[in-house]
Amino acid sequence: MEENNEPVEGQNEKFENEDIIHDVIPVSGMYENWFLEYASYVILERAVPAIEDGFKPVQRRIMHAIKEMDDGRYNKVANIIGQTMQYHPHGDASIGDAMVNIGQKDLLIDTQGNWGDVRTGDSAAAPRYIEARPSKFALEVLYNPQTTNWQLSYDGRKKEPVTLPVKFPLLLAQGVEGIAVGLSTKILPHNFCELIKASIDILKGKKVKVYPDFITGGMADFSEYNQGLRGGKIKVRAKIEEQDKKSLIVKDIPFGTTTTGLIESIIKANDKGKIKIKKVVDNTAKDVEILIDLAPGQSPDITIDALYAFTDCEVSISPNACVIINDKPHFIPVNEILKLNTDKTVELLTRELEIRRDELMEKILFSSLEKIFIENRIYRDIEECETWEAVIQTIDKGLDPFKPQFYREITEEDIVKLTEIKIKRISKFDTFKADELLRRLEEELKETLHHLEHITDYAIDYYNRLLEKYGKGRERKTEIKSFDSIDTSIVAANNQKLYVNRVDGFVGYGLRKDEFVTECSDLDDIIAIRRDGKMMVSRISEKTFMGKDILYAGVWKKGDERMTYNLIYLDGKTGRSMVKRFNVTAITRDKEYDLTKGERGSKVLYLTANMNGEAEIVTVKLTSGAKARIKIFDFDFSTIEIKGRGAGGNILTRYPVRKIELKSEGVSTLSGLDIWYDQSIGRLNKDERGIHIGKFNGEDNILVIYKDGSYELTSYELTNRYEPDKVLIIERFKPDTVISAIHYDGEGKHYLVKRFKVETSTIDKRFGFISEASGSKLIVASTKPNTKVEIEYTKGKSKDKETEEILLDEAIDVKGWKALGNRISSHNVKKITLLKSEEPEEIEEPQELSEDNNVDATSGDEKPSEREETKTPSVRPQTNPNKPKEGEGGYNIGDTIELDF
Repeated sequence: MEENNEPVEGQNEKFENEDIIHDVIPVSGMYENWFLEYASYVILERAVPAIEDGFKPVQRRIMHAIKEMDDGRYNKVANIIGQTMQYHPHGDASIGDAMVNIGQKDLLIDTQGNWGDVRTGDSAAAPRYIEARPSKFALEVLYNPQTTNWQLSYDGRKKEPVTLPVKFPLLLAQGVEGIAVGLSTKILPHNFCELIKASIDILKGKKVKVYPDFITGGMADFSEYNQGLRGGKIKVRAKIEEQDKKSLIVKDIPFGTTTTGLIESIIKANDKGKIKIKKVVDNTAKDVEILIDLAPGQSPDITIDALYAFTDCEVSISPNACVIINDKPHFIPVNEILKLNTDKTVELLTRELEIRRDELMEKILFSSLEKIFIENRIYRDIEECETWEAVIQTIDKGLDPFKPQFYREITEEDIVKLTEIKIKRISKFDTFKADELLRRLEEELKETLHHLEHITDYAIDYYNRLLEKYGKGRERKTEIKSFDSIDTSIVAANNQKLYVNRVDGFVGYGLRKDEFVTECSDLDDIIAIRRDGKMMVSRISEKTFMGKDILYAGVWKKGDERMTYNLIYLDGKTGRSMVKRFNVTAITRDKEYDLTKGERGSKVLYLTANMNGEAEIVTVKLTSGAKARIKIFDFDFSTIEIKGRGAGGNILTRYPVRKIELKSEGVSTLSGLDIWYDQSIGRLNKDERGIHIGKFNGEDNILVIYKDGSYELTSYELTNRYEPDKVLIIERFKPDTVISAIHYDGEGKHYLVKRFKVETSTIDKRFGFISEASGSKLIVASTKPNTKVEIEYTKGKSKDKETEEILLDEAIDVKGWKALGNRISSHNVKKITLLKSEEPEEIEEPQELSEDNNVDATSGDEKPSEREETKTPSVRPQTNPNKPKEGEGGYNIGDTIELDF
C-alpha cells in the first residue's frame, strides 16, 4: 500500500497566510553551532589564562573589584565577592573559591583571617569571616588606568579591563590549572626571584632556563620537564629524614598533596604489606612534620625508597602550558611565555614613560604660558574687551611673540585656562618659584627622555627594584635534584610467604599447608626447576601450577648475574652425566625452558642455587655394575665456567650414576662486585655512574667520613642512602686504613692533628672523632698515605706570614680514634692547605687462568677435544681495562683545597 504524501488541498494556502514568528533553523545545525560557541566560551572566558596578564577572567575581575573597593583597609571577602558579581555572570561560590586560591599563593592579596592551608588541605573560613585587600606588590605591578584597555561588563552597566597591565611574569609565578572543552592547561608555579633574574637575563640577551618551585617545598627532578610542554613530566618527592634507626620524619610534602592524603597513602601501603610501620603521627604546625615509626627489623633506607615507590611521598606531575594569544589557545614553552611577559613589561614601561613625557611637556607649556601671561601683564589688556571673543583674541595676540618657543601650537583651550587664573594667584605670583618649578619639570622631562632612549636599562632597573623590594622571603623552597629510579620489587616489604607442593607442582602464597620456601613480596617473580630439566618463571600468585616433581623453587631477580645454579643431569640420548653452571638473567614469563639437551629421558641428578656464585665439591657414586675403574670420585664445580642456561655442559662421566652427595660447601668463584657512588644523588650503583669505590665480596664494608667530624661503616647494599653535601670521603673499608685528620678544638681554640684506625665494628652507626666542644669542626681528613699539608701562620704579634709543609705521617703516631691529637703548630695558624699526596701506583700482577679441563674422572682417558660444545657463549664477567683499580675509588672532596679561618 503506497503512502499518500500529497498535501491536503488548501493546506499550503493556510500556512502561507500565517505570520512567521521565528526563524526556521535546521536541527542538524543547532548542535554544531551551539557546541562551538560553548567550547569557545569555556576556553576564552573560563578555563585558560591570557598571556598578557596571566589571569583567567574570574581572577581578573576579582583583582579589578578588590582595587575598586580599596581604601587601604581590609574588606570582607563576602563584600568583594558581591562587587565581583557585577562583572562576573556566575555564582558566588566559584568567585569565592578562585579568590581563596589567589590568596593562598601569598602574592597579590593581603589576607586576614583563616584562609586555609594548602599543606594540610584545611579549607578557608566562610567569606563573611575573612578579609582581604590588594597587596603592595599588586598595587605596584597590576594597576594603571592610563595603560588599561577597557570594555563593557556583561550587562553593559560597568566597565572592566580587557586585561590588566601586569608588569611582571605573573602567569609563571602563580601557575594555573584549567580544563576547557577539548583541551586543558597546567602551568606550574615558578620561583619569584628566579623569574625576575631570568627576565633580566632575557633583556641582556642571554638564554635562560626556569624550573617550577612549589610552596610545599620538597625535592623535584626536572630532567624531563620539557619546558612545561605537553608530554613532559616532573617527579616531586617529600623530604624524608632518618631521625634514628627506628623512625623517619617527613619534613616537606610533594606539590598537589596534603598531609592528610599523604598519611592515608602511607597507611594504605602498610595495609597492603608494601611497607611495614608501627604508626604515623601528624605533628604539623608551623612546619610540616609527619613522624613514622618503623616496625622492628625494618631498614630506614629501604623504607624511604618504599615510601617513594608505594605512597604519595613521590608524585609525577605532567605540565601542559596553554595560554590565550590573540583570542586563540596556543601551546608554548615556559621560556617563550617568560620572553613574551618580559616584552610586554617593556612595552608597558615604555607606554608609562611616554604618558609621563607628554604630561611633563604639557605642564612645562602651561607653566611657561602662565609666567608669560602674568609677567608681561597680558591680563591687563583684556580689561577694555567687551566680548569673550575679543578677550581670546587679545590674549592670543599678546602671546604671539613667544609662540615659537613652544613645542606645539597654542590652542583656544590653553587661552581659556589662562583666563581662569584667579586674581589672588596673579597678585602673589613669585617669578623665582615659577622658574624653580620649570627647572624641576625640565629635569624630570630630561630624565624621562633618557629612560625612553635606554628602555632596556630602565626595565632592568625596574626588575632589580622589584627583587630588592619584594624578593626577601621568596627564595626557592623546592630543591632541584636528580632522582634514581626505584626498583619496586627490591624495596617492597616481604608481605607474603612462598610455599611449594613439589609432587603436585604448585607454587604460591596460598599453599599454607605445604612446604615453606621463603618470604617474598607480591611483586616478585618465582622460578621453578623440575626433575625433568624444565625451568619456568612466573609472577607470584596465590596458587600457580609450574609442573610436577619440582626440585627447586625460589624468588627470581631479573638481571641477577650473581645467582648461579650448579646442575648435574643425565642426557637421555647418550646416557652420559653432564655438569654445568649457569645464570638466569632474562626470561619470558610462563615459558618453559629446557636446561638439558632436550632429549627424551633426560633428568636432573643434582641441583643447587647459590646466591653469590659459590662452587661446592660433590662426591659422585657410580652404580655397582659400572665398568669404570673408579666408582667413587669427587668433583669440584669451581673447575668449570659459568655459562648461559642453554649451554649443554661438560661431561661428568659416561657411566651410570647411583648417587651424588655434597662433600663440602664452596666459596664464591665470582670476582668482587664493582660498586660506584653517584655523588649527585648520594646512591650506590653497579652502572658505572659516579666514582668507583672498589670491588666488594661477602662481609666487606664501606667507610664514610662526614664533614662534621664523624665516620660510619655501612654495607654495600644498593639501597643505602647518603647525603652528598655531608659526605667528605667514601671508599671500601680496609681494616689497616689509617685516617689522618686536622680539626679545630672549640674548647682549647687550637688546631689539632691526629691519626687513627677504625676500631669499631658496628654497622650503620656514626662515631665522632673530633672534639665535642662547641665550635669544633673538621678541617682536613684523608685516608691516603703520605698526606701532606701546608700551614700558614704568624709568630706572636707579628703580622708577617710564614708557611711550612708538614707530612702528617711523621707529625704524629697512630693512636686510638677517641684521642684528640696534638697541636699542629704552636703559632697562630691562619690557613691550612691540603696538598696532593703522591702515592706509588699499585701494579697488579696478572694471574694465570687455567682452562676448564673436560676429563672423565672415572677413566682419565678422554681428551679435551672431545668436550661437548656449548650452545651459548660464556657469561663470566669480563675484566674492563678502563675500570679504576681497587682502592682508587675513595675520594677526598676537593683534594687541593684552601680553608681560610
